[in-house]
Amino acid sequence: MQTRVLAILGTLIALVAVLAPPAAAQPRPGGPVGSTATYHNNAATPGADPYVRYDAASGYYYAYSTEGADPGFHFAIYRSPDLATWQRLPGGALRADDGTQWGHDWFWAPEVYHNPDTGLYFLFYAARMNTNVAEHFGYADFEEPCKIGVAVATSPAGPFTNIVNQPIDYFPYDPAYHDVNLIMDATQKKPPATLAEGQTAPLGTYLPTIDPNVFFAGDGRVYLYFSRNAYRNWVWDHELGKYVEESNIYAVELTTAWWHDPTGTTMPTIAPAYVDANRVAGDDHPVRRDGFTPILSYGADPQDWENAHVDDYARTNGANKDRRWAEGSSVIESTRVVGGRRQPVYYLTYSANNYENAYYGVGYAVADSPLGPWRKSPANPILAQDSAIGMYSTGHGSIVATPDGSQLYYVHHGRSSTTTGRALYTERMRLDAEHPDPWGNPALVIDQSTADEPVPAGVAPYTLSTDTALLNVGASAGATLGWRVTSASGAAHDLANPLNRVDAVLDPAGAARIDRTADGAVLRAAGPRAGVAALTLTYQRQSASGQYGTVANLTAAGRDPVSVTLPVAACTTVLTGQRPGPLTLTSGVTCLTGAAVGGPVRVGRGAALVAVDSVIAGPVHADRGQALWLSGGRVAGGVDVSGATGPVRLDRVSVAGPVSVSGATGGVVIERSTLRGPLACTGNTPPPTDNGRPNQVRGPATGQCRGW
Repeated sequence: MQTRVLAILGTLIALVAVLAPPAAAQPRPGGPVGSTATYHNNAATPGADPYVRYDAASGYYYAYSTEGADPGFHFAIYRSPDLATWQRLPGGALRADDGTQWGHDWFWAPEVYHNPDTGLYFLFYAARMNTNVAEHFGYADFEEPCKIGVAVATSPAGPFTNIVNQPIDYFPYDPAYHDVNLIMDATQKKPPATLAEGQTAPLGTYLPTIDPNVFFAGDGRVYLYFSRNAYRNWVWDHELGKYVEESNIYAVELTTAWWHDPTGTTMPTIAPAYVDANRVAGDDHPVRRDGFTPILSYGADPQDWENAHVDDYARTNGANKDRRWAEGSSVIESTRVVGGRRQPVYYLTYSANNYENAYYGVGYAVADSPLGPWRKSPANPILAQDSAIGMYSTGHGSIVATPDGSQLYYVHHGRSSTTTGRALYTERMRLDAEHPDPWGNPALVIDQSTADEPVPAGVAPYTLSTDTALLNVGASAGATLGWRVTSASGAAHDLANPLNRVDAVLDPAGAARIDRTADGAVLRAAGPRAGVAALTLTYQRQSASGQYGTVANLTAAGRDPVSVTLPVAACTTVLTGQRPGPLTLTSGVTCLTGAAVGGPVRVGRGAALVAVDSVIAGPVHADRGQALWLSGGRVAGGVDVSGATGPVRLDRVSVAGPVSVSGATGGVVIERSTLRGPLACTGNTPPPTDNGRPNQVRGPATGQCRGW
């Protein structure tokens, strides 16, 4: 007989390994998954010039920012499971002291690109150099010697290391520019008063370059877009009758060897057609004069909204220059229908005006080719300051698609007031084919908002999970609990971000003391006679009003709150592993965790049973017990509960025989369980509930559970 019992127990204990996982809010089957979750732009995450990419391997969105890194690093890195609740990672993207840094200061506008074939991540950025300046710009005292560098890493979180201790081998040169800086005073703020005077300046200058953006075209070509930093680009404005210093957007094609090098040791180089392309006849200068393709400028396509600073010199009594900006570009490829056939169309977003100015905003242009010609949209600016919703100084963002490609978002920086620092904002972006632009392309629209908006596609279903399924508060040290909330990709939410929180409610409230943090708690028994209580954890998100609301996953079957309820028990006996039956409980709280009991279990008056992920080879009878809680696992017989004074709960448990619950006064919950026999519920106060998480009841359900 003993041998037979042990054989049965061996079979039962093996079944424990394939039972339901530890406590987690699991989405119900039944169709496409959505969520009631919303987000709002609360300007809580500092950042500037953000570039965002989705990383399929980790399930996170990563944002790279000019500002926000720890001391000793350049460029902050944030990550988010939903494009809204950001978490800053320690350190930064690029160490300042790793021995490969060619830049001195002005580390701006980081962008990161991932090659899934090699697993490498490439960081493009701008910085100002303080060595070899004459070699790159012709003058040792060139005031804004900005160049573009490239670093590499095997993770989107870095650390990135410069491929070489030099910027990209590119020397863009403008041979037609009269370098009026050479005939101006030391402040460089008052240019020549006439075009004729300006044209007496020497011809030609090298370009300081900032704000890199790499575009991978559908035909396999790779293009580097960049801004010609305004310095050394005084442009005569014939309408205003004066010089205005401008930044323009240019492009150059790159070779692709760097992209395909699995070692990550090859620097990007410019296509041969651009090498020395701007050298004029008779020029024997030892440094190359490389070419570029003009993409966007005020002179080629003037729009009045870009003129916020053209009179700054007079307005500030000579403190500031008269300037225009076109920078912070981001390019994507889409299609339009022409003559019944789809053709590529390219969109470029850019920022104009100074980032601290009320008129700083975002416009866009379209082209039929990556190199243009580009035409600015007459709808510009499509993103601008809006005091009515409390969003100021909007600009310099990047475009990112949701993982399924169904939605586009524009993540940019802005300010919540005219005096606060820059922060990250997430806006839905759409290509509106129903309202095309003048050239028949779908219009690019940004839905600017600080109100509650649906979270991006692909975030749901959410899962709330815990690191334990039973909280034993019987020990003097109490019970430690950790929890986490993950998106559909498995990426965890930062629960210290005020947009997120996990609410913890204990029933009865005084059953234990709770000392909690953002992602966990320590629970201790409130007294020596503590029995069994229920701790319900619920994922909530903050609305624009400041209030928190419970998040539910949505399926064709209905709403499923993202919550989990755990037993909190002052266990007087804890049983694990194989146990022969029968088991008779006459007092205290007996807790089974991963156990296999080979026989019936009887719970007597005032006693309690909590069984988590355990197998019972026989029926369970509870007559006027304090509590019965079965979570996970299976019962080979039936379950019969009568007159319970505390909680009765069957959660994710499989019961082979009939289930009967009667006369319970502490609450009855039966959810997500498989009941192979009949279910009868009578005289329970309050009536039993499944919490909207239905069971599989294969026999008839009668009484208070009728219709389950």
